[in-house]
Amino acid sequence: MSRIGSPKQAEEAAELTTTPTAGARPDEVRQHNRAVLLRRLHTGGPCTRAALAAEMGLNRSTIKALVDELVKDGLVVERVPAQRSGAGRPSLLVLPQPQAAVTLAVDIRVEQVAMALIGLGGEILNRCSWSLRPTSRNPREVFTKIVDNSAVLIEEAGVDVVAVGASAPGVVRRADGMVREAPNLHWTEVPLGDWLSRALDGRRVEVGNDAELSALAEHLRGAARGATDAVFVGADVGVGGGVISGGMPLRGSGGYVGELGHMVVRPDGHECYCGSRGCWETEVGERALSRALGLPEDSPRGVVVAELHALAQQPDEVLQRLGEFGEWLAVGLCNVVNLLCPQLVVLGDLFTALPRTLIDHVGKLVTERSLVSRAMGGTKLVTSSLGADGKLLGAAELAFEQVLASR
Repeated sequence: MSRIGSPKQAEEAAELTTTPTAGARPDEVRQHNRAVLLRRLHTGGPCTRAALAAEMGLNRSTIKALVDELVKDGLVVERVPAQRSGAGRPSLLVLPQPQAAVTLAVDIRVEQVAMALIGLGGEILNRCSWSLRPTSRNPREVFTKIVDNSAVLIEEAGVDVVAVGASAPGVVRRADGMVREAPNLHWTEVPLGDWLSRALDGRRVEVGNDAELSALAEHLRGAARGATDAVFVGADVGVGGGVISGGMPLRGSGGYVGELGHMVVRPDGHECYCGSRGCWETEVGERALSRALGLPEDSPRGVVVAELHALAQQPDEVLQRLGEFGEWLAVGLCNVVNLLCPQLVVLGDLFTALPRTLIDHVGKLVTERSLVSRAMGGTKLVTSSLGADGKLLGAAELAFEQVLASR
């Protein structure tokens, strides 16, 4: 499946459209080109026919035929651009129709569940969320509330859901959506994908690890857009990671990739929920950050964020209070960079609230200490541009993958 998010990916997509596999029938080539075009509009937004022809390496008559087909099927609309350039008749602007294909996205976190209906083009049509407390994290209770709220969302929006994507903070078997283990939720062997599919009238359901889906969203719509190799690292109660390699999500055997938070960095450190000791998340997760700020470990998220924002106004004190925390963050990132050699690292979730002074300091440490980083001329550290919506958008993209290929 082709994704066009950078010049290199556009070039690769053009090669696919103009050099079909030997023996491919014309209808197969047309369907492939149609899927590539629709995905381009879905992830890249409105585009003129002329620009689509240039990006895909197809002539204008072929693009016109494909667009006319998509218009007829109600997937896109065409409009005259608001601004014209040059003389002659302007090339029509092609826009995806959000309600033509709608997915239900579910983001399960340790302290909250969020849901949204996300249409073609990535537009959020409706949403809701609720808090999770230790007494309300039973998987059956969470599942029941997801199903109940999905019915309300769909009825309010008046749309049909074509597929479902769900994000979970743990090890997920991609083949069937089984949450093998989510330590911070205390979930083990929860068949979330099967439960949701049965409850939602057999709709296709895809379940993925939360950080993996954040990486996918940042790659297609956020801070890592255009990067062919990137790593997302986010901190919630725990720490997770997602990897984009060669422009595609790195999923590994069974889909078990990205448990960066359980990389052991301090064997004599704190005991982790996973049963090990000294995992990276015990040194840079939410509780560790609270300790570094001099707050109780169980401080509410809002208190932690407010303290970080206040500290950011006093740059001279940032490293005095968070220097050791920054050291452990750099230790883990050095390992990540040496192993995966990303173009950039995207820091997400609670890490987005870290003072810029600390992020710059950590980036400098990684560049100095990582052999791979030095070879690349430094490691670029950026914060997520999608915020809390990243996991929802990533879950939606997971659901859209097969939908767009068959439209």
